[in-house]
Amino acid sequence: MENRNPKAFLYLLPAVVFLGVFLVYPLFDVFVYSFEEGYNFASQTYRGIGLYNYRYVLRDPYFLQALKNTLLLVFITVPFSTGLALLLSVALHSIPRLRELFQTIFFLPYVTNTLAVGLVFMILFSRTPYSDGLMNLLLSFAGLGPVDFIEGPYAAKMFVLSFYTIWIVLPFKILILTSALAGVDEQLYRAARIDGTSRARIFFRITLPMISPIIFYLVITGFIGAFKAYSDAVALFGINLNAAGMNTIVGYVYDMLYGDSGGFPSYASAAAILLFIIVLTITVINLLAGKRHVHYH
Repeated sequence: MENRNPKAFLYLLPAVVFLGVFLVYPLFDVFVYSFEEGYNFASQTYRGIGLYNYRYVLRDPYFLQALKNTLLLVFITVPFSTGLALLLSVALHSIPRLRELFQTIFFLPYVTNTLAVGLVFMILFSRTPYSDGLMNLLLSFAGLGPVDFIEGPYAAKMFVLSFYTIWIVLPFKILILTSALAGVDEQLYRAARIDGTSRARIFFRITLPMISPIIFYLVITGFIGAFKAYSDAVALFGINLNAAGMNTIVGYVYDMLYGDSGGFPSYASAAAILLFIIVLTITVINLLAGKRHVHYH
């Protein structure tokens, strides 16, 4: 018979209470708000219950633009940043004498304030009456015309936002992957070399399967983090993201609550629930795919 210790439940009680108060209850409250039509925050009243808030949000061009921006950002930055981090981590792992030095250098952007990094990127990419910016200077050397990355065409602005997001998340992924590579059993590599296995085959048959749980973790957390992007866009394009056409879903929720068009918690709640459903769906798909392709040892 299984021995149950009541002290274990007492140890868990503070965490359960904390999660219930600050996570479960707010989620339930947001879910209720999303169905209350015409909710008035001052009087705490509403005129009815239904799906109007969801219909409004799904027809709002600002939300549709934010959804487009968020999905593009997610499906561009997560695969590219993970693949690039894996490539750099393998390169670092092959030079053990300088590994710690390069790990420190690559990790510096992660401990730097996000808005400060965004300001640097804005200076590098923005055009002024006095200068076209460093990036346009480099483009001129390649014979390409100047591009306004901050206030110019949509593709240019999405490029800068994606570049900035990858730059921000890359250090953390490199640190995690280099640690995972260091944990692979060296005896597996020795046995493969004795058999005359090529480096490419060693990577795909030994290294990649052994660190696949870490890669899977980074992909899952990368998707969730990218869907919650907001400060990245603010750092580059300012607080009026709707005017710049670069708002995200989290930014849309914030605007509905506190922005110039704010004061609509029901619309903000509906948008937040839609974001929750999207993130949950993507996470479940990744979990199902991970059962087939992730090697747990």
